[in-house]
Formats: sequence, structure tokens, C-alpha cells
Amino acid sequence: MKISKEIRQLSRKLARESFVEGALDRGKVESIVRAIIKTKPRNYVRLLETYQRLLRLEADKRRARIESATALEKQASESIVRDLAQKYGAGLTTEFVVNPALLGGVRIRVGNDVWDSSVRNRLDRLQQKF
Repeated sequence: MKISKEIRQLSRKLARESFVEGALDRGKVESIVRAIIKTKPRNYVRLLETYQRLLRLEADKRRARIESATALEKQASESIVRDLAQKYGAGLTTEFVVNPALLGGVRIRVGNDVWDSSVRNRLDRLQQKF
């Protein structure tokens, strides 16, 4: 279903207003949702769906998932967090995951950005060349 221009613009505006100093403010989100449900503007269900999607996308931009084949040393993990904070700003949440399927190296995902220096990725690319 196609989203109207009006709903797109309003949901973007509401999403921008939901953040305070770069962090999602749950109180603002709750009050915005309550106000929409109370007034029930035309196509309010589509508006809420679009608003929710935008909030999820923005939240994903502030979440980093770091995968490695083995647990990283403290110094290495601190270095990665520091570099990511420099690139994406403060307020970035990090999640470290051990994934033995990578065989070695690291895969980092922040929103839609992915850096994959894992051995598994290199082997897969080599296999595709043959």
C-alpha cells in the first residue's frame, strides 16, 4: 500500500521530535502515540505504522553488533567501541557476540553499515570467484 506524502512528512516530523540530544525519549514517544490515538486523524493506523518503522530504523542506527569467532580481548573491544563512537557519535550501544562460524576476524554491523573482515566472508568470496 502506498503511503501518502502527508503521512510520510508527518511521521518524519514526529520521529525527529521523539529524540532529545540524540537519544530516543520514551516519554515523548508515548505522548505522541497517545495523542494520535486520541484524535484519530485520517489514516492514523498508517501514520502509526510509518512512525514505528522510522523509530526502529533510527534505533538501529544507534546499535552496534560486533561478532567475532572467539571472545575479544578487553583492549581490542575497547578500541572498536572507541572507533565506532568516533564515527557514529556518543550514545551508541554495543553488543558483542561470539560466532564460531566466522572462523576468525570480526563482523561489525551498525544500522545498514556492515564491515566484514571474517575468514568465512573471505572464503565465501574466494569460492564465488571459482
